[in-house]
Amino acid sequence: MPYDIDEAPHQFTPIGPLDGFWPIEDYAALGDGRSVALVAPDGSTDWWCVPNLDSPALFDRLLNRPGGFFQIRPVGKFRVTRRYRKDSNVLESLIETEHGKARLTESLNSSLAGRLPWTEFARRIEGISGRITFIVRLRLGTRCGQVSPWIQSNPNGQVFHIGSVVALLRHSDNVRIVKERDQSVEAEVVIGEKTRATIALQAAEDEPLGVPPIEEIDARIETSDHAWQEWAAGLHYDGPYRERVRRSALALKLLLSSSSGAIAAAATTSLPENPEGGKNWDYRFAWVRDAAYVANSFLRLGTIPEVKAALAWLVHHLGAHGPLVMYSLAGEPVSAESQMEEVEGYRGSLPVISGNRATEQHQHGIYGDIFETAALFVAHGNILDLKSAHLLSGLADQCADRWRQKDSGIWELTERQHYTMSKISCWQALSRACQMAERGHLPKDCLPRWQRERDRITEWVGENCWSEERQAYTFYAGSHDLDASIALAAPFGFDGKDRLISTLHAIRRELGRGPFLYRYSGMEKEEGAFLACSCWMVEALALVGLRDEATSLFDEFLSALPDNTGIMAEMIDPETGRYLGNTPQGLSHLGVIHAACALAGKSIRAFEQEKPL
Repeated sequence: MPYDIDEAPHQFTPIGPLDGFWPIEDYAALGDGRSVALVAPDGSTDWWCVPNLDSPALFDRLLNRPGGFFQIRPVGKFRVTRRYRKDSNVLESLIETEHGKARLTESLNSSLAGRLPWTEFARRIEGISGRITFIVRLRLGTRCGQVSPWIQSNPNGQVFHIGSVVALLRHSDNVRIVKERDQSVEAEVVIGEKTRATIALQAAEDEPLGVPPIEEIDARIETSDHAWQEWAAGLHYDGPYRERVRRSALALKLLLSSSSGAIAAAATTSLPENPEGGKNWDYRFAWVRDAAYVANSFLRLGTIPEVKAALAWLVHHLGAHGPLVMYSLAGEPVSAESQMEEVEGYRGSLPVISGNRATEQHQHGIYGDIFETAALFVAHGNILDLKSAHLLSGLADQCADRWRQKDSGIWELTERQHYTMSKISCWQALSRACQMAERGHLPKDCLPRWQRERDRITEWVGENCWSEERQAYTFYAGSHDLDASIALAAPFGFDGKDRLISTLHAIRRELGRGPFLYRYSGMEKEEGAFLACSCWMVEALALVGLRDEATSLFDEFLSALPDNTGIMAEMIDPETGRYLGNTPQGLSHLGVIHAACALAGKSIRAFEQEKPL
């Protein structure tokens, strides 16, 4: 999608079509296996947490005006058309002005050996025709009001200090510095036909910062592009919607920590789920649910190293801290939710928060998520070690004890109930535990007990969660409301077909708005439609034999998404077609992969087979 962008703003005033803010869907994402940067169409990087995805933000203009940002754009009006390079997370923008054309290529760099020992944001401008003057604006953020940046000169460069972070602006000789202050730099460069310039920012936290030549930084753009392509070459999927699947896999890879195997739910905090504001959460943590679903997606695509890393990370921290809903990317318990004062919020939406209140909850769904991932892992011919097997056996015992209790459910609600999906997740966990024990992957000591409790859950759900009046499984026992997440019962293998089909159609009728679905009854008054729910519905319809209905829904869903670089947020406003919530969102992208795999007949389910692909 091309963007027509007006005159350059004065000083550090942002320009965007929504009260000075760019719509969430207009941001492209860059990553290096450690952090994620969000870049607007006007060349402004408005979000970048350094050095890690869950660190305080170095560029925070997404939430805090005037905030920190890093912008490269031509003087005057211009048109920009953006795309990722094929099978890569390196971004290219074609820039057209009345004076000529140029290409801006951007990358969070890596090396041939993997992640760099520092973060390196490289931006290259290349002239195609004519002559264009570009302006460079760097404003260092206050890490959402926590620090005050300052500059220090030494023989090796102008060093910025942002709390514990040190940063260095690097550039080729043809870039002219116009102003340089404690918190900001302004520069300009004239680009003619077949000329180029490179501007980069290097940063590290509480450690020395290497300073390579600018030519080496520029060359690493191509190294990074090659690394992305090499990784994408290992994706084993040639079915329908191939390019969508590959782009979603690349987006998911942005959320995976290369050092630990942890998978973040999203790259941002506090982007509102409601068009009117509110319902703001911090998603820069590793939920067991999201990590398991992403691992399952990678399993379907044949990327075994990422799956092994994710599973090993989960098992290790489950052993260290017990079955929590989420962990920090470093594997520690997540701090309780706290509000950042003196921060404006996206389009004025408050609160801006760090931490997450769900860290203190218990959700039965974590049992099903863990066991599905482990069962799929061994179903693809892989091996569990004895320590992991004993840990999983203990979790199965715990699940067998706790399934009768109320919990907070998949949607992390403050009201504890006997949520139907939570019971189904416990059934899923014990079903997979039985399967793995029968096949020699887990100790068999408690197998008879797991079998009996699994069957009791089936009976309990049938007696307490089925509504004859609604002809559907309800949100929780005794409720008449519906829950879109029950579509996940199909890939879990729960239910005989007829009741599940009836439930799926009831969900579409009540919670659907075109191709989109709200999470559960009443949410149309509070938030946008949850993108993953549409994909779960596609997968479920395909698996219960309604392939034509599933294909039609998926085609309509994909066509209704914004025309952008392919990055998906958490939710969408069905009325305006604008994204809501944090971005890039792992659940949305993995939903696309699961739906496409189901339509391609590649929905590998642990309860159906155990053999390498």
